[in-house]
Amino acid sequence: MCLLRMREAACAMISLAQVAGARAIAVGSDASEEPGPYLLAGADAVLIGEGLESLQALVARLDHDVATPASELSDVAPGIAVMIDSEVRVRTDGRRLAVSTPAPPAWDLIDLRRYREIWQHAHGYFSLNLAASRGCSFRCHWCSKPIWGNQYLQRDAREIAAEMAELKRRYGAEHVWFADDIFGFRVDWVTRFAAELRECDGGLPFTIQTRADLMSPAMAHALAQAGCREVWIGAESGSQRILDAMNKGTTIEQIIAARTRLRAEHIRVGFFIQLGYLGEELEDILATRDLIERCDPDDIGVSVSYPLPGTVFYEQVRQQFGDKTHWNESDDLAMMFHGRYGTPFYREVRDLLHEQVAARQPMAASIRPEERQRKLRQRWRQLIASEHSLRRADEPDQVLQTPIHFAKPSG
Repeated sequence: MCLLRMREAACAMISLAQVAGARAIAVGSDASEEPGPYLLAGADAVLIGEGLESLQALVARLDHDVATPASELSDVAPGIAVMIDSEVRVRTDGRRLAVSTPAPPAWDLIDLRRYREIWQHAHGYFSLNLAASRGCSFRCHWCSKPIWGNQYLQRDAREIAAEMAELKRRYGAEHVWFADDIFGFRVDWVTRFAAELRECDGGLPFTIQTRADLMSPAMAHALAQAGCREVWIGAESGSQRILDAMNKGTTIEQIIAARTRLRAEHIRVGFFIQLGYLGEELEDILATRDLIERCDPDDIGVSVSYPLPGTVFYEQVRQQFGDKTHWNESDDLAMMFHGRYGTPFYREVRDLLHEQVAARQPMAASIRPEERQRKLRQRWRQLIASEHSLRRADEPDQVLQTPIHFAKPSG
């Protein structure tokens, strides 16, 4: 998604570069989808897609002649957008992955001392990011892929182990969050990664994202052997009907099994939850509540469905957009299409789901668990009793009588 705050910050940086007399190049998901705002802010060029090969060619051209007019930069390589006569021009699309291994990140350009201080102050430890792969081959209807499309390329396990060891020894990293859409993918790769880490003594606790249907017992064990401490799974919904509508390709049973297998390996689990998808009813929301109660994840992240350009979901709802087409902040939870309910309802559900998870954490012991659960059930009852008044004005005024029950945690 594009957050207006982030777009505005990026455009402000471009303007500062322009004032300083520097050439500015923009790249990223939002810039790939909408290069216009970045070019209008003063960017000389926008890279469409991943842009690694195009960037190398572009930098070589500017090194040769830093005064090259912006209008000539689109001819340097595929996938470079420029502004000519108030029009965005792109010679060819650059949305393909560079098959060769990208150059190592230029850590020397970052003030890591200050970065470490900020992280340690905020979190109590120092974490850095790595990427072991690029892209995702699955085709969820709501997922936008302006950078890599449906391609997936995985780096060599030895190379990733060596890079982690470098972050550990040279920069004092104490944790790594892998930026992969899907980490590992195959058990044999994760097994080799664990072996390489042992060989170079480069292991660090790490966090990943993956899919429930990839979490076999062997995968969970291999992740534990590699040092994985936390796994975030796109559970999305506790309703199989909604998962199928999303073209998610996973089942409720797989989500439950993934949580059980990871718990057995002492790996924390977070669920990404998505509310308000097209066709979602109260029964589906309560199925999500019951899934969370049954699986008892260590954490959750809750959002509402966000229509992104280039997706099946976007095309299904684009005629319903109003004035708001972007969120300002990541926690806006603002509905931008005609869902069953309005934004206030989904924000209340989000708060209830977070409370449901928090109530089971050890820190909640100061309040009697029975009392906290009683209050939580009461809030659910109140929400269900008033849900008819929170429906969109163009939805039928119908009160849904849904029984209140909480499933027992699995495992």
